Amino acid sequence: MESEIKVGQRFKFNLLSENTSQEWQAVVTRVLSNSEEGLGPEVNFYQAYWVEAHEIPETEAPITLVFDRATDGNVYLEGCPVNITLLN
Repeated sequence: MESEIKVGQRFKFNLLSENTSQEWQAVVTRVLSNSEEGLGPEVNFYQAYWVEAHEIPETEAPITLVFDRATDGNVYLEGCPVNITLLN
């Protein structure tokens, strides 16, 4: 599964598990494969790649968000499903 998202890409996201329409924006800082994350080949059955991003606007101490794209096509943030919309 090839990543469409690139470093510097801005996107908005919202948590699908919450009953809210709140959206956040973030910018991609790194896109990593499973092997770059130090994971064994068996993880390829359920994870496609990983995306690190910072929220926009960045706070004084930016928090790194780690999204993972599963082989089922869904995206997760800390195990919670999210919806992502690319902005540029």
